[in-house]
Amino acid sequence: MLTQAQFLEPLARRRADQIVISAMSLVRAWGRLSKHELDFAFADSAMGHAQSLALGLALAQPQRRVWCLNGDGSMLMSLGSLVTIAQCRARNLIVFVAQNNTYEVTGNQTTPGAGAVEFHQIAQACGFAETFHFSDARAYERALDKILYLSGPTLIAVRLEPGHEPPPNRKQSEDTPYLRGSLADSAHRLKEALNAQR
Repeated sequence: MLTQAQFLEPLARRRADQIVISAMSLVRAWGRLSKHELDFAFADSAMGHAQSLALGLALAQPQRRVWCLNGDGSMLMSLGSLVTIAQCRARNLIVFVAQNNTYEVTGNQTTPGAGAVEFHQIAQACGFAETFHFSDARAYERALDKILYLSGPTLIAVRLEPGHEPPPNRKQSEDTPYLRGSLADSAHRLKEALNAQR
């Protein structure tokens, strides 16, 4: 299994101008590594829909790659979205599933099917162009340079050790800048950043 750092740090090193949507326990962890204007924290009450937002952005911005950093608990809540993503043939979208088998930010309760669910196989059955799974940090990092530029949609499931991230909040005192302000404020900032880069 990988640690959260072994999962996210190789991605941060390879980050260019991709839109990155992060969810739940990955929000603060990604925010510690990246301060990019195209980062978006999807950590509010709509758990399970980060990949759907990422799909919409991928379809609206076909010239730009979109990464969705999702948790397994969130992914379980909306598995049907994988069918929609595959049907839309979003070639520029990568959905990462951090599979730590827990609902981390609410106290590490065990997810249904913990350890047994194979998200890459589900995505493949839904029609994803590319699917991968990793439980070894070195194999994961070696594969990234190729995988990140394949024509998708792509799903990458990564088995992680359970962590201890607290629930995200949107207070002005938040250490992670992209979590400050409301979800609407964050959406407005992302829209402005995308418009400025046209």
